[in-house]
Amino acid sequence: MRYSELMDSLERCPVIAAVREEQWERALSAPPELLFLLNASLLSIKRRCEEAHAAGKHVFVHLDLAEGIGRDKTGIRYLADCGADGILSTKAQLIRWAKEQNLLAIQRFFVMDSQSMNSIADMVHSSEPHLMEIMPGVICKALKRFGEGSVPVIAGGLLENKSEVTTALSCGATAVSTSREELWYL
Repeated sequence: MRYSELMDSLERCPVIAAVREEQWERALSAPPELLFLLNASLLSIKRRCEEAHAAGKHVFVHLDLAEGIGRDKTGIRYLADCGADGILSTKAQLIRWAKEQNLLAIQRFFVMDSQSMNSIADMVHSSEPHLMEIMPGVICKALKRFGEGSVPVIAGGLLENKSEVTTALSCGATAVSTSREELWYL
């Protein structure tokens, strides 16, 4: 998957389905074109990528939460060989390695306080992800600050209703990610 394809998908449907195993089948038939696989497994990741692609979806594996997949260059190469479109991680080194394997890379950041807000810019400069996800996604202040930058922002976490999705998008987020199935249909 190319970056331009990713951005086209997000323009058509700015809601990303953040999916756990028990939600997989429902996510395949839901409108979001992008799926964040939160609990990928070494035993099922290839099949999940094939199923997603057959349904016209793109799969990003949350490598920090993956089971049995190494958080190293070999693990990333394995994901690329399985057909993953990209990874999601909080770790700058994994983002850089994913890009070396021609995978799209989304770096996740948690905004807890003003210090974490200040460190995000340094980390983005260091790892140069394709997109960043700022959590929780209801923090408009962070979305406004980073939404005007050169790296598109995904708002994720704690989004519970349409109003919060709309607010995140209006504050500068390019897209939102959510595991709330009712929000996948916005």
